[in-house]
Amino acid sequence: MSVAAPGSTWGPVAERIRDEATDDWNDQVAVDRFTGKGGTFARGRARLVGPGRVEVDGQEFTARRGVVLATGSRPAIPPVPGLDRVPYWTNRDAVSAKEPPASLLVLGGGAIGLELAQAFARFGTPVTVVEALDRLLPAEEPETGALLAEVLGAEGIAVRTGARATGVRHDGDGFRLSLDVGDEVTGHRLLVATGRRPVLAGLGLETVGLDPAARALAVDGQQRAGDRLWAVGDLTGRGLFTHVAMYQAEIAVRDLLGTPGPDADYRALPRVTFTDPEVGSVGLSERAAREQGLTVRTGTARIPSSTRGWIHKAGNEGLIKLVEDTDRDVLVGATFVGPMGGEVLYGLAVAVQAEVPVELLRHMIYAYPTFHRAVEDALRQLR
Repeated sequence: MSVAAPGSTWGPVAERIRDEATDDWNDQVAVDRFTGKGGTFARGRARLVGPGRVEVDGQEFTARRGVVLATGSRPAIPPVPGLDRVPYWTNRDAVSAKEPPASLLVLGGGAIGLELAQAFARFGTPVTVVEALDRLLPAEEPETGALLAEVLGAEGIAVRTGARATGVRHDGDGFRLSLDVGDEVTGHRLLVATGRRPVLAGLGLETVGLDPAARALAVDGQQRAGDRLWAVGDLTGRGLFTHVAMYQAEIAVRDLLGTPGPDADYRALPRVTFTDPEVGSVGLSERAAREQGLTVRTGTARIPSSTRGWIHKAGNEGLIKLVEDTDRDVLVGATFVGPMGGEVLYGLAVAVQAEVPVELLRHMIYAYPTFHRAVEDALRQLR
């Protein structure tokens, strides 16, 4: 398992985020790229004022073709008593930190919380993760959360699952987070990573007959939300991933230009949690498949038991889980946890998307010795 080398400092990490990844949170390069292609850029708070019409701080624009909404999402802040009165971090604050905190509380055991928890821990910060539900990564397979709890615990990260925050205090030097199990945890900084949510209020949706109080903006298969109105990204509520926004944007642009193409298809929606080991998953979990009424069979293999896992040795923690719809003999979901889990996911995503028969997958040639060869072991378990 890769860890920060002895004597590693946070400075080069912070510098790369500031100077290479974000230009110190300055978007001018992106603006120049856009205007260089002939676009007009207006900075300000915008809202719809009717079909095809947008107002930006008093200036009105009328679209010849239509309007695309791509307003993203905001951190979802839970209603923990006292949280609105303390200087907590969101993920934006965490990645812009110039120094690692002396200690860190992470409220939320999802992807963002675990990625940042492990990153700071590997630079020497004592970290405690608090998750209200009974396992980490609650949207993923239970086996995944259990495995990550073991790995993070072995790295010295304190993991508290099934513990709901009931209050928070800040005394100037640190945070005290009270839990419903009767105790409290402390840390110099508090990172709130309990998900994200679209925010539709203030966009002027009521001027085009849409509900600004909705949880997400409904769109059709071509990303149309209404008359001359398209929407892409987090505000559509489809996964809240960068790659989903990019996928939807391609569809919307094509439709805007009048080019025929297929509707959006989310059957093989991939997602990756960039912890170590990486968690790559696609399609439906076992629980989600059963909730849809499918007749399900699963197969699981452990990465350390595979040839490549044995070769890899240290840091080989991981598993593969396949979810089969037995009525159609196809995979409807798959998870790969292990080194380069997001990369190994590609082949499983193709199998789910293309509805490759499981019997055909069983008779493929899997390169030896590779991590993806463990898929063959999981297929055997489907029997």
